Formats: sequence, structure tokens, C-alpha cells
Amino acid sequence: MYKNLKQYVTFLEARGELLRVREFVNPHLEMAEVADRMSKQPGGGKALLFENSGTPFPVLMNMMGSHRRMSYALGAENPGEVERKIGDFFSLLTQQPKSLWEKLRLLPTLRQAASWFPRLVKTAGECRQVAPANPDLTLLPILQCWPHDGGRFVTLPMVHTRDLHSGARNVGMYRMQLFDGKTTGMHWHRHKTGARHFEQHKAAGKKMPVAVTLGGDPIYTYCAVAPMPDNLDEYLLAGFLRGKPVRLTPCLTQPLEVPADADFVIEGYVDPAEPLAVEGPFGDHTGFYSLPDAYPRFHVTALTHRRDAIYPATLVGIPPQEDAYIAMATERIFLAPIRLAILPEIADMHMPFEGVTHNIAIVKINKTYPGQAEKTANALWGAGQMMFNKMLVVVDGSVDVHRYGEVCACLQQHFRPDTDVYFGRGPLDVLDHAAQACGYGGKLCIDATRKLPEEAPDAPHRRKKRSYEFTHREGMPADCLVQVVFDDNVDLADLATCAWLMGCNVDPARDCCVKNGCLVIDARGSHKRKRAARSWPEVVCASPETIAAVDQKWEKLGLGRFVESPSLRYRRLLSGSGGAVARQR
Repeated sequence: MYKNLKQYVTFLEARGELLRVREFVNPHLEMAEVADRMSKQPGGGKALLFENSGTPFPVLMNMMGSHRRMSYALGAENPGEVERKIGDFFSLLTQQPKSLWEKLRLLPTLRQAASWFPRLVKTAGECRQVAPANPDLTLLPILQCWPHDGGRFVTLPMVHTRDLHSGARNVGMYRMQLFDGKTTGMHWHRHKTGARHFEQHKAAGKKMPVAVTLGGDPIYTYCAVAPMPDNLDEYLLAGFLRGKPVRLTPCLTQPLEVPADADFVIEGYVDPAEPLAVEGPFGDHTGFYSLPDAYPRFHVTALTHRRDAIYPATLVGIPPQEDAYIAMATERIFLAPIRLAILPEIADMHMPFEGVTHNIAIVKINKTYPGQAEKTANALWGAGQMMFNKMLVVVDGSVDVHRYGEVCACLQQHFRPDTDVYFGRGPLDVLDHAAQACGYGGKLCIDATRKLPEEAPDAPHRRKKRSYEFTHREGMPADCLVQVVFDDNVDLADLATCAWLMGCNVDPARDCCVKNGCLVIDARGSHKRKRAARSWPEVVCASPETIAAVDQKWEKLGLGRFVESPSLRYRRLLSGSGGAVARQR
């Protein structure tokens, strides 16, 4: 694996996966605009190293923004390698040895597993090579990505906390808004482990130690966002994937340990007795702004870094972005554990980019009994981060869940809205603006599996319908199985945008119903803004000024042929509010 982020950059460059930008690009809005244009290129474009950030530190963006770079970050040539490695390991651990020889065959694997655990080293590590006496976060090239963001945000922080009672370490990724040189926000949602640790310290009346790292082996960044079981160390997963233990070094001012090869270490604390701070807005991975809310303050007590430190950052917004490829890797890597521990009938699973990780999922099962699609939905809606899924399509047979044409053909053949729609309720992402209540709302399962006699004993012969129809006006359902209604400013020929808006603007409990044998989905946002109990956010787009500035310097950036701003495609979706909250039409 990689000794540090610089070695990963060298690796990517040698394989033609990275472009160096020597021209000055402003971390305020401009870097994000360049990264947005690059990340939406076919296959995710290239990684970008901005060498002139106006600070001593270069900025690395889009470093995992393709299937190939995501695999490289995990020490593999393709996603299938990691999937097979995880699958073989879980299969080995869950099988029952039937003979002495089979038991002995497990010993090397168990001995190897002992070497995956993180190891504490007494030396300071490369992350301590530079230790300013007066830590000041404003000296870092922290980005502002979108025009209505509340300020500058650290977007790839690996936040280290400990359970107050068990001492178990957690490494999560929670964005950090820069308030000043020594204070940031700490944006952990109520369902995150960091928030639970915060509540423990609050109940005990104690300040909470926190350590934030940036960079190092890119596998650390992935493990911080991986859906790990609670109280299982993220650095154990990193040790397994990289084939060697993570070296940890003690912090200078807090009772925590961090990777010795990190590029930056930011130490500090959160005081639960302190009033919460207003954080946001922030152009989020949903493609909409997450609006201001109250979160804890993080106070910096130390800042150290490598001599050749590289500042890593990511951009989120309208998909696809870098996070889409990270989510796709997670989908493949954790398929085997889900199959073995929760749903052995799962044959494959796919979460389209347009579903922003959890809004839309397509699952294929090996169906053997009636009601198995509903059972699959209930199990997945109770499994880790899949609890945030809103729309689930279940298929079986030979359907390739990655080929949408095959999925639509399956709908035509096996889906009857009158009997094959299943509604539920449960947790939703706190960032889901369409939910009727923050973090809680409806769920929809479409059962497109072949029906067994018990499921459709008196199914009448029916005329074949189109699988779906997109329309601007609500009315009598057309000759289709699924009708989705959009605002007038949505281009119905742009299927990717339609799918993205359908996932984001819908609460199935409020916006979905079956009429005349058709599932009708209301994906409009305009009329919902007028009666929404919560503020309806604006779509994330670059400002005309930023677009013009990047257009003007594009030729000097050395990025090849001119690429038009993706925001020009989406500005028609803006309400004209002039802020992060959409104005009522």
C-alpha cells in the first residue's frame, strides 16, 4: 500500500490518472468548479493536484473519483478484487469445519488476522514533523465549494473519538465549518457514532477529546466512511485491506491516537456544556443545500503536519461526484457481509449514482417463497445505513441490476401496481429535505419479482404497459406502470436528472399512490415548498461569476479541451431565491 498521500499521488500520475494544475486556482469557489467539471467527465475524469493554492500546501481533489482510482486506493486493480477478498474471508470465517484438516486450514488465516490490528508506536511519526506553536487553521487551503455555503469547510476529515465507557475508538467523517483559526463546527448527525460519544460526555459533564486527521494512506479516508458495525475499529478494516497494520502515534494534547503517516493532525475538544453553534448552509451530496442547524463547536489545541503535506479535499453536489464512486465501492465490498449475515437470498445489489447513495436501490434476490420481496425490503431497511433507503426495486431471475433496460423490461413483465407496491415508514437521512419530518418518513418497495401462485392466484390477463412515463402534469395516469410528475422546468429527456430529482423530492408516504393500475410518483418541488413544514433548499449551482472566472483561465490550467460548467445545465432548476432556500413560486 502507500506510505503517505504523496506516494499515492506519484502512483496515480505514473498511471495517467492525475493532472497537475500549476496555475493559481482559488480555494474559494474556483477549485470546486474545476473539480465539478472534471468529476462529471465520462468515467470520473482525472484526479487533480492544485499545486498553487495560495498557501504552502497543494490540494488534491477527485483522488477516488473513478472505479479505477477507487480500486487503486484500496490496493487493487479493480473493484472485483476487493469484493472477492472480502467475500472469501467472510465465507471462510462462517463455514463450519467438518474435519481436523479443515480446522487446521483456518489457522494461517487466524494468525494473519492478528497482524491486521493497529499498532501503537512510541515515535512521533511523520505527522509530527512540523508543529507550529500557534495553531491556525486559516493557514490551510480549506475550500468554500458553493456560493451559498456558510463559509469554508473541511470536507475530508477523519474524526477520531472514543466511547466514554468502553474506550472503543471510532473514526467518522463529519464536515467541519471553519469559524475562525481555532474553532470549527462538528457536523455529526444524531445517528452517528460521534454524536453518541458526544451524548455520553454530555451526560458525564466532561469535555470530549477529538483528533482530526487529513491524508495519509487513502485507505484511511475510505474506512472512515465505510458502514462498519458499531464498536469495530475502522483501522482493523484498513489493516485487512492493506495487508499490514496501521501505525498509530499518541496525540500531543489529547488522549487519542492517530495514524503516524497522516498529512495533517488537528487536535482539540468539544465541550458539551457550551451552547451549540449555527453551522451551514452547505452544498451537500444530495445536490441541494443542507440548511443551517445547530451543532457542537470543536476547539483546536494543536496542529501538526508532514513537511511535504498534501491537503486532501472533496466536492459534493449534483451527482455524479467523487462520493458516487466511493459509494459504489462500498456497495460491492459489503455485499458479501450483507448476504452472509442478513439476507442470504441476495444475488446482487446496485445503488445508482442518481440516487445519491441511499435514495434508490435495485436488489436482485434468489426467490423461493411468496412475500420474499417484502421480507427483503424490511431486512434492508433495518440494516445499518440501508435504513435511509427510500425507494427499493426488487427483481429476480437473470436480470442484471446494473442494466436499466433489463430492469424496465422486468417491470413490464412482473410488476402490477395494484398488488406489488409495498409502503413502509422509518428513518431517513437528516439531509432529506422532502421528508415530512426531519429524519423520518415514508419508504417504497416495488416488487418486480416473478409472482408465485400464492401471490397472484387470480391475476387477470392485462394489456402490456410501458414501464414508466415522465410528465409535467398530474392527471389521469397514462398507459404505463409508473408515472412520475415533475416541475415544468425539468427536461424530461434528461433521464439522469429526472431520476435524481425523483429520489430527492419525494417522500413516498406523501407523494406516492396507485391510481387506475399505475403507480404515480409526485416528484415536483414547487408546490411542496408552499406547504412544507421545513424550509425547502435550493439546488446547488456555481455562480455565473465563478463560471466566467474558470472559463477565462481554463487554457492556462493544462487540463486539455475546454469543458463547460455542469451548473449551466442545472441553473434552470433554481427558483431565483438568491440564497440557499428556494423561493416559493
